[in-house]
Amino acid sequence: MERGGSTYIITNTNNTTIYTGSTTNLYSRICEHRGKIYPYSFTAKYNIWKLVFYKCFSTIQEAREYEYYIKGKKRIWKINLITSVNPKWNDLFYQIKDWD
Repeated sequence: MERGGSTYIITNTNNTTIYTGSTTNLYSRICEHRGKIYPYSFTAKYNIWKLVFYKCFSTIQEAREYEYYIKGKKRIWKINLITSVNPKWNDLFYQIKDWD
């Protein structure tokens, strides 16, 4: 049985730089970004840690396809996507904290 997946968007404190990714374990992946587990990564370099958007899928393949779809869009489209579900760009990490 295939694991589900999630597509997510994270940003920095000032909401100036955004990063889109997908994963099979959203909580663990966001913890990795927040803890800068990979210190030379894009997200660590630009201090990107705040979860502002996520969407869950029944398979990781669907999540990856949606990630690539988002990455193919212009920045303004991504900003509108985030704002449509999270108008204040609040950190959504605490919504997913108790999933596991």
